[in-house]
Amino acid sequence: MKASATIEDDRKSGRGDTAGAMPAALVPCGIIVVFLLLVVGRRVMPEWTVVVPDGWVIPFIDGINTIVEFLRNVPIFFGLFTFRDLTRTLAVAIEWPLDLIEGILISGFKSIGVPALPWIMVAGLAAVFGWWLKGWRLALLAGTCITYVALFGKWKLSMITLSVVLVAAPVAGLLALGLGILAFNWRPFERLLVPVLNVMQSLPHFSYLIPVSVFIGVSHRAGAIATILFAIPPMARLTVLGLRGVSSEIIEAGKMAGSTPRQMLWKVQIPAARDALMVGVNQVIMQCLAMVVIASFVGAKGLGHDLLFRLQSLRIGQALENGVAIVFIAIMLDRLSLALSEKQPEHKEDGPFWRSHPFLASAGLVVVVSAILAQITPLAQTLPKEYTITTAPFWDSLVDFMTVNLHGPLSVVKDGLLLHVLIPLRSAFQSVPWIAAVFLVGAIGWRLGGWRLAATVSAFVLFIAFSGFWERALITAYMVAFAVFLCVLIGVPIGIWAAGGEGRAKAVQLLCDTFQTFPSFIYLIPVIMLFQVGDVAAIAAIVIYASIPAIRYTMFGLKNVPAQTVEAATMAGCTPWQALWKVRLPLAFPEIMLGVNQTIMFALFMVIIAAFIGTKDLGQEIFRALTFADAGKGLVVGLCVAFMGLAVDRLVSAWAAKRKQELGLA
Repeated sequence: MKASATIEDDRKSGRGDTAGAMPAALVPCGIIVVFLLLVVGRRVMPEWTVVVPDGWVIPFIDGINTIVEFLRNVPIFFGLFTFRDLTRTLAVAIEWPLDLIEGILISGFKSIGVPALPWIMVAGLAAVFGWWLKGWRLALLAGTCITYVALFGKWKLSMITLSVVLVAAPVAGLLALGLGILAFNWRPFERLLVPVLNVMQSLPHFSYLIPVSVFIGVSHRAGAIATILFAIPPMARLTVLGLRGVSSEIIEAGKMAGSTPRQMLWKVQIPAARDALMVGVNQVIMQCLAMVVIASFVGAKGLGHDLLFRLQSLRIGQALENGVAIVFIAIMLDRLSLALSEKQPEHKEDGPFWRSHPFLASAGLVVVVSAILAQITPLAQTLPKEYTITTAPFWDSLVDFMTVNLHGPLSVVKDGLLLHVLIPLRSAFQSVPWIAAVFLVGAIGWRLGGWRLAATVSAFVLFIAFSGFWERALITAYMVAFAVFLCVLIGVPIGIWAAGGEGRAKAVQLLCDTFQTFPSFIYLIPVIMLFQVGDVAAIAAIVIYASIPAIRYTMFGLKNVPAQTVEAATMAGCTPWQALWKVRLPLAFPEIMLGVNQTIMFALFMVIIAAFIGTKDLGQEIFRALTFADAGKGLVVGLCVAFMGLAVDRLVSAWAAKRKQELGLA
């Protein structure tokens, strides 16, 4: 009776029904077979099923450009001024805080005889701030980063870049906070805002620059505006998530205390959501620093503009020094903002001022001593060029050495990769008919999430097909696919290795954190040194940039496998190797796939940046749109990239959620 009951239970659950299991298992195979038949049969299929005819292309670009021209030239505000007049007037308002911060850090205020802050004062104050936040290690890091940019002659450029971040980050943070609060309090606005944020976070950096250059012009303030716009989405999203995550007990306590709705928001919910909001602040700062480098294309001054010039003229040594300066500023701001998000209120000691406020006293001492030193010697104010250090000749000689001695072996690798892998792979991707791609993503979407998901991802692919950039999108897809394959091949084993020990995990985590702070342009420098320009160099840059999520999520997934499950496998006689492959990896696989999803998003961002070194994909089209200030083309191509990422994101996220439910992890 017991055995028959067990068999009956297995039949009901499907575990013992081979006939029922086989059709379900055959569905993915059927989807792949139909897709391959559509690809192979493209020569006998009607031409319109392969590439959308020119006459069928929807004129998105013309429609957007018509709207842009209307906003540029037609007075819509009481017949007095245009939308462009309004945006340029608002942009002028950003100049005052920019001038103020640059005056404090760089030029001083000559009209009232006040000099800029000496570099040793800035370094000392940064060290005191780090000391207050997290102790002497962070103090040493902050002071060293500031000292580097002074000693290597990058002071003025670095302070210009830092001034843009110090202005753009608070503005972006406040705007995002307001949007998040409004979305939290008004659900219809949240339903409208979330898709907009999804698209904004998926758009390439350069898609922000084109409308900014059209409505504001090419200038330093235009770069600041583009930086602000780019930094808003993550903070807005985290604001909503943070406020939604406030526990009901805290809300009830606030109501019982008699809080008004305004008091509830500002004195209960926002303080309770502090952790999420401070993570948002960190993300805003890092997004600002990433964008302010790229904003040099629309006139933003500073390290990014100089780095761009050095790369264009192939002055690799000087470009590398600029890149290291950007990295040091990024690391400093990242560590300081993270420490600020973790900072908890501290009890003040009783006694004299220097004991009760040691950090304020230390900051005051730094100000007094550095001001005196600046009066005694100009070296304490700003280091003259003859006292600065440069390693550019060394790096230039290294590039020359590599060009002479490694040109042969690297050329063999590059040519072999191009001829035997990349060109055939590109041809394979370019042979995919648009109707086959729509079928594939639609069928996968239907399999994973029903008709809603299928319709959404199919619409994304249809937009790309009918935008007129199908062939360019396929080239982008081939580069991203191969780069992601390499990222997984490299990142997942590193993540597995790192998850095997606490010391290894900390070392790899530190390495990932450091690499993730690098602005994307930095990754172009080593690949140009090794491979010059072309698809191989671009893919190498993508792999370096996009491997981080694969490593990070693999570590996270393996660490979060329930300890009792691993212990049960060990007690059942599994060796550590068997426990890894038969227990830990299968349970961690949904998290690993989410890491692959993030790797794809990172790769899509970087493939657009890599167009700077010679690719012929959607990135090149965005560069052309930026060159000719073609807002319609820039936005449409940017949406093509965004929709590629969103389609993959929806499919992978749906699969991961479904798999977690099957494993009992959600």
